[in-house]
Amino acid sequence: MIIASQKRKENIAEYLIYMWQIEDMIRANNLDIDKIKENVIDRFNLDDAQRREMVEWYESLIDMMRREDVVKSGHLQINKNVIVQLVQLHRALLADPRFAEYSAQFYRTLPFIVELRAKAGDNPAGEIETCFNALYGMLMMRLQSKEVTPETANAITQISRFIALLAHYFKLDDEDRLFNPDNNDDKGTV
Repeated sequence: MIIASQKRKENIAEYLIYMWQIEDMIRANNLDIDKIKENVIDRFNLDDAQRREMVEWYESLIDMMRREDVVKSGHLQINKNVIVQLVQLHRALLADPRFAEYSAQFYRTLPFIVELRAKAGDNPAGEIETCFNALYGMLMMRLQSKEVTPETANAITQISRFIALLAHYFKLDDEDRLFNPDNNDDKGTV
């Protein structure tokens, strides 16, 4: 919760990946707050108020996961909303000629997105969510010490560059500095 709010302010991409990890961690603990206390919360050095706040945060996420029927898989609506916001910004950036470097970065990434979507089966995610699925999948592979092919590493490097630029623009937009005509110094790369 503390980490999530900090990541939300600093880097929306890291926030979303972190929240997906939290969803999976809650599932790994069978949506059981006692297990989460033991396996997660108790590992932090928290005072009583912070501990209570963290327990309440996890309890609210557990409740949302149950109500939204994402107990076994899927993502919470709050996380889906982040994807929606990123897609809206992505479209606005592509439509604005002032963001040519963003468009170029996207078109360098597009072949990897197309390949990943082709492997997704009958119901592929959108372009931005596909990028996040790839980044999250890579994180899981690294955590499991699985080997990564050079082709996969190359794809993830390009996807990471693209998502980092999108996250950078998201932060500027969140601060109302992106489309502000008085602030033209942030149109380049990160």
